[in-house]
This record gives sequence, structure tokens and C-alpha cells, in this order.
Amino acid sequence: MKNKRSYPDSHWEGHKKQSIAMKKFFSLLAAMSIAVCSLAQSALNGKINGSIKDGGNQKIIDAASVSLLQSKDSSLVKTALTDKAGNFSFDNVDEGNYLVMATSVGHSSTYSNIVSISQANSVASVGVLQLVPADKSLKEVVVTSKKPLIERKLDRTIVNVDASITSTGSTALEVLEKAPGVSVDKDGNISLKGKAGVIVYIDGRPSYLSGPDLANMLRNMTSSQLEQLEIMTNPPAKYEAAGNAGIINIKTKKNKMFGYNGSLTTGYKQGRYAMFNEAVSFNYRNKKFNFFSNVNFNTNHRTQQLYILRNFRDVQTKNIKSVFDQQTDMENKRQNYNAKIGVDYSVSKNSTLGVVINGFYNPGKWKSNTNTFIYDPNYNLAEQTKAFTSNDEKWKNFSGNINFRTKLDSAGQELTTDLDYIQYKATSFQPLVSTYYDNNGNQKQPSDVLNGNLPTNIKIYSGKIDYSLPLKKDAKFEAGIKTSFVTNDNNAQYDSVKNNLSVLDSGRSNHFIYNENINAAYVNYSRPLGKKWSAQVGLRVENTNSDGISKGYTYNTVLNKFEYTETKFKRSYTQLFPTAYLQFNANEKNQFVLNYGRRIERPDYEDMNPFVHFLDRYTFEQGNPNLSPQFAHNIELSHTYKGFLTTTLNYTNTNNIIQQVFEQNELTNETFIKKANIAKSQQVGLAVSLNKSITKWWTTSIYANVYNNYFTGTVNNENISIGVTSFLTQLQQQFKFGKGWAAEVSGFYRTKGMEGVIYIQPIVQVNAGISKQVLKNKGSIRLNVRDVFATSVFKGYSKYSNIDISFRNVNDNRAVSLTFSYRFNKGKLNAGSRRTSGASDEQNRVKGAN
Repeated sequence: MKNKRSYPDSHWEGHKKQSIAMKKFFSLLAAMSIAVCSLAQSALNGKINGSIKDGGNQKIIDAASVSLLQSKDSSLVKTALTDKAGNFSFDNVDEGNYLVMATSVGHSSTYSNIVSISQANSVASVGVLQLVPADKSLKEVVVTSKKPLIERKLDRTIVNVDASITSTGSTALEVLEKAPGVSVDKDGNISLKGKAGVIVYIDGRPSYLSGPDLANMLRNMTSSQLEQLEIMTNPPAKYEAAGNAGIINIKTKKNKMFGYNGSLTTGYKQGRYAMFNEAVSFNYRNKKFNFFSNVNFNTNHRTQQLYILRNFRDVQTKNIKSVFDQQTDMENKRQNYNAKIGVDYSVSKNSTLGVVINGFYNPGKWKSNTNTFIYDPNYNLAEQTKAFTSNDEKWKNFSGNINFRTKLDSAGQELTTDLDYIQYKATSFQPLVSTYYDNNGNQKQPSDVLNGNLPTNIKIYSGKIDYSLPLKKDAKFEAGIKTSFVTNDNNAQYDSVKNNLSVLDSGRSNHFIYNENINAAYVNYSRPLGKKWSAQVGLRVENTNSDGISKGYTYNTVLNKFEYTETKFKRSYTQLFPTAYLQFNANEKNQFVLNYGRRIERPDYEDMNPFVHFLDRYTFEQGNPNLSPQFAHNIELSHTYKGFLTTTLNYTNTNNIIQQVFEQNELTNETFIKKANIAKSQQVGLAVSLNKSITKWWTTSIYANVYNNYFTGTVNNENISIGVTSFLTQLQQQFKFGKGWAAEVSGFYRTKGMEGVIYIQPIVQVNAGISKQVLKNKGSIRLNVRDVFATSVFKGYSKYSNIDISFRNVNDNRAVSLTFSYRFNKGKLNAGSRRTSGASDEQNRVKGAN
């Protein structure tokens, strides 16, 4: 066989030995953690109690926040609230020395003396703690308590980012990858518990981005900007119904101190190339004003290799007609500038007005070289294509929020209002040069040169009003309304270069304008149903109105010329989205929660553009204006044992699934990629989450999830029925040593899985880090290694109808980060709450020309 090129097995097997080693590592680590934790169950279950009073008038203070801290390093163990009699109690306390911190609005924090729990003394009391009114406090000592890595509440899981050493120097996308149940694929798409369709919020506001643009924004945010991740698989009715898998709310850092405070962060990361990040925050708060700000700069310089093997098969016989062996080497270099500034002003004792402004500027250049070898059915080389493309891109963002919050009475009746404006603008210049060769390496024809100018302009307007009313017997009623308007304008212009002259390529140019209006209202009611039972029910209604127009030229084969055409579509629908939660506290050790929610996932804006986008000579991407939203019913039953072990059983039924599918033309060797409502799916899953302090110096966090995804539907006029059972485990082991030293080992392993009609091969990753507190605990130095064994390689395939595609994607993931942070402050801790705004899920659906 002449000029035969054997496809390298190393593309698919190069990391097999490392993967096997990692599997053994995770199995051993999980076994050790569970074994030690099992032994710990027989440990001492101590009790610490006390009460809180106002130090001025000696009145009882109910609902005061009480924290149990380790006396050695003030790390947080548990939290509680005082009851109506001002009493509190911490149960199941391990042997050791502790102190109690109490806080309440309008009062200075206070601390107890150190108390000890031992076999001889399993019950201890701190007595009555006096909270002094803030205006009578001359001086306050601030104790910094370390939050646990994972916290669990009725409707969400909270991840405290600073509690993880291996998050140091990471991007927001890399931080998400380590969150319980979260997976990130090769393109940066996020899934939760094996389900795609996650909506990402930033500080309670949707990002309004999706696909590659959302991934790009998260890669440009650093872990030093983040405070918490809130993961909600079944969000309550107050949140938008969008997101098949749920919502992830990323909370950035904000001022909580009276006086001034801030931080300085500088970091160096070494992958294949050097990268840097710098961050500065400054905040000031007094009784009337709260000012907060931060500025962040970082560079990102990575490489990527993509290998694709495509077998073009006959539709009838399924015999191979040709083989495409494609290798692409990519390099992405980007600079990222982010800034945030905000002010809260107390208009009166019960009312606060706030303004928040965010923005970023992200210039970058991406380039790639692709070699495509085309073989006949006998694997004889027929021809070869070489392609070079680059993308000079600049993304700009501005967002502004005005919010107003007022307490209507002393009973806690509250009204909040949010107005948001967000704009994304991007410029993109993308040249593509393709050169064609015969099987002997001789150039067959002049090179094709195609220049693309791809601007994007997205404007979003949003407003909402929320109302809450506390009722008798600890019940609560909530209601709200919201409206949003989105305009997405993409004007893609392509020029072909012929004889050194640029000529408008009418067949590839297109102007797409999309408008959308969503109107929503909700009600939510919660109350205890006795001493052991409590419930929450909600209903949300959403009315969607959208229209789009695609302007371009299509080729008339009869007249032998291009003709101007316009494709329009319009859609309007109204849907109801109920939610329900039922909680049963069987006893002090066992708690059960049953919840249900109906969700929607609307098509990304660009996925509805019917224009055909030219990716390379043989690959095209086309939008689908007939896309309909997909709907899902989610049910979860969870059991929590002693606050540290949670087991969750979930079932999801989804209709009209939106997934990427492939269509091939075996005569021209062309592949079309598009989104379609291809199928319905069912998922059944079981998840176990364990968060436990094994010893005084070792804390373990283990998450394991086994789930089955099953799809049935029609793709390319052929019925399909595919499914797979997958397993995901994520481990984080934290170790505290003396004199400010700490360490962490984390990672994940995922077996074979499925994303729509694409099967993903097993993947594993291990991270490790160490930290040291310096400068009287005001500074910290952290060293982190991500993907220690370079095993985070995405491999997969898709085989159905006449589609037969395999791929392997190798990213520049392994990197060493060294970060120094310094914190400064002069003031005292404030018990105020975080302010969020009202923008909705629209931002997650922006999809540009990346």
C-alpha cells in the first residue's frame, strides 16, 4: 500500500498505565478515609451549651449566630442559632479544646473561655455570653475562623474556595471542576451529576454566557476573586427555571468589616509557558457606607493538541468509503483585566441603596495548524490538506446594577428591587489558509485564503422585585416578578482573497439579529409542620417571547448566482414550574429531605441562527431556528447522618433534549455539526458525600456518584437507543500541621460516560498543594501542582447511523503555581448579609464566534 500512514496508538493509549495507577491511588485513598472514618464513629460525642443575652439591657437574644471554634487555630467546627429563649447547644462534639464565638446584628462579637471535652467530661457549658451593643464597644478583637470546605443546606451545597489549598492559582473553571458532582469537558462545558445544562450565576446574577464564551470568562477569573460556590440541583421558585441540571452561583469576595480592609495577591504559574496573576482589593465600611472594590490581572498561555479520526461510511452498507486522519496543534495566548466597584448606602435605618459596576477586557490570540490525511477504504493515502488559522479577538464587558432593599416593619417584612444592564462586545478577525496536496506531497492548486470579520454585540436589560413576609409559627411567604430583554447582534463577514484582492464571500457572510423577552412571577411558602417535619412549596410562571432574523445570500443553481435572502422565526410560550421540599428530622442523627422541581433549558442564541459557519474545508456548523426548549422533571431523596454523611437518590426525565449531532456527506467528505431536539432521556443516580474531621490534623471530603443515562430518539432519520452507567468520585484530603503549615491532596476519577450521542472515555486527575501562614497570619504562601501525573486527557467517540468519529484532546493542564497573599484590616467584623442582584439566566446562553 502506497504512502500508508498508520494511525498512532499513542493517541489513544499513551496514558493507560498512568490511568491504572491513578485508579489504584484513588481506591486506596478512599478506602483509607472510609476505614478511618468508620473507626471514628465510636468516638466521643460531647456536648457544649450556653445562652446569649444583650449586655446592655440583659434581654434574651434569639436567632444570634453562634460558632464553635477550635481553640488552637480558631478553625470553624460547627455553627448554630439561639432559640427563642436565647439558648444554644452543639451536639456530637469530638474530644478537644474549644471556644465559642457569638454575633448578632447591632452587637459586637464576643468569645467564651476555652472549654474542654474529654471522656471524663463529655458535657461543658460556657454559661451566659454577653453581646455588647456595637456603639458601646470601644475595641474589638477579630478572630479569623476558617470555614469548612463543604457546607450543606436544605436546597444547596456550599464550597468555600479559600478552604482548599489546591485551588490556589487556579481559574474559576478549574475550581468548579473540583466541586462535588461537577464535571467539565474538553470544551469547558459544565455538567452536574452527569447532566448537562448548568446555569452559572455570578453574585446572584446570571453570567448571560454559554458554551465557549462562558468557559472563556471562567478561565479568565482566578480563585483569588472567589469566596464561595453555591450548587443547587433543584433551586427554589425564586430562581429562574432555566438549567436542566440546576444552578451554580459563584460568589466573589465582598467587604464584611467595619473600617477598612483589603488584600494583595501575586502569583506565578508554570505550565508549558509562564503565566502570572495579580489582584488587589480594598474595602471600607462605616454605619452609612459600604464601599468595595477589586482589580485583577492575569495572563493565560496554553497549548492544545486535538486528534480526530473520521470514517466516512456508506449510508446503506455501512462500509468505509474514506478515512480522515486529522491532527491540530493549537496555542492560545490571552491577557485578562477585571474590575469591580460598588457602594451600599443606608438611606435610613431600614433601607439600603446599592450600586455595583463590573467590567472586563480580554484581548487574546489563538492560532492552530491542522494536517488532514485522507485515505481510501484500503488506507492508501489519497490526498492531504494543510490549514492554518488564527483568531485575534477582543472581548469587552460592562455591567451595572442598582438595588434597593427596605424592611417594611419590625416583623421582618422586606422588599428588594434590582435593575441591571449588561453589555458584551467582541471583535474577531479570523484568517484561514488551506493548501491541498496529492498523495505524493505535490501541491494540487493555489491555496484558499478566507478572512473572517466576526463582531458580536449583546445587550441585556433586566428588572425584578422580591417580597418576603415572615408569618406566625416560623412560616414565611415570598413572591416576586421579573422581566428581561435581550438583543444579540452578530454580523459575520467573510472575504475570499483572490489574486491578492479581497472579494466579499456572499455565500459565507451572514447577519443574525435575535431578540428575546422573558416575563416571570413566583410565589413561595415555607413552614414547619410540627417538631420534626417542615415543608416548602413554590410555583414560578415564565412567559417567553422571541424572534430572529438571518440576513444573507444563498446560491440559486438555476440562475447561477447568489441571491439575498432573509430567514425569520418567531416564538411565544408560557410555562409553569413547580417546586416542593419536604424535610423530616427523625432524630439528632438522621435527617431526610425529598424535593421536586421542573426545569427548562432554552436554546443558546447562536444555535438558532440558520446560517452555515465555515470551520474548515471539510467541517461546517449550522444553526437550527426550529429548536425548541427542553424540559426536565427532577426528583431527589436525600438522607444526612450526623451532619457529615449525605446519601442522595435522584431521578430525572427530560424531553426534547438539545444535543450536538453530526451529519456527513460521504461523497464530498464533508461533516455538518448542528444542534437538534434529538431524543428524550432518563437518568437514575445515587450520590454519597462524606465530610469529616478524622483527627485534629486530618479532614477528608469524599464524593461518589453512580448514575445511568439512557437516550432514545431519532438522529439523521435513524432510531437510536443508547445508554451507559458511569461512576464519578472526587476526593479532597486536608492536613494541618503545626506552625501554620497545611497540605492538601485532591483529584477525581470518572469512568466511561456519555454526553448526548458522544461517549467519553475514563479520565483521572490528581492535584497536590502545601501552604504556610506568614507575617503573623496576615500573609500566606501556597504552592500547588495541578494534574500532577498529566492524566487529564479527554478521549471519546460517536458511532451511530453512518457516523464513526473518534477523538483525543490533550490540553496543557499540568502546571505549578506559587501564590503569595497578604491581608490587611483595621476594623471589626460585621454581621451584615451579602447583596445579590436581579439579572437572570439569559446571560448563560450567549454563544459567540469562538
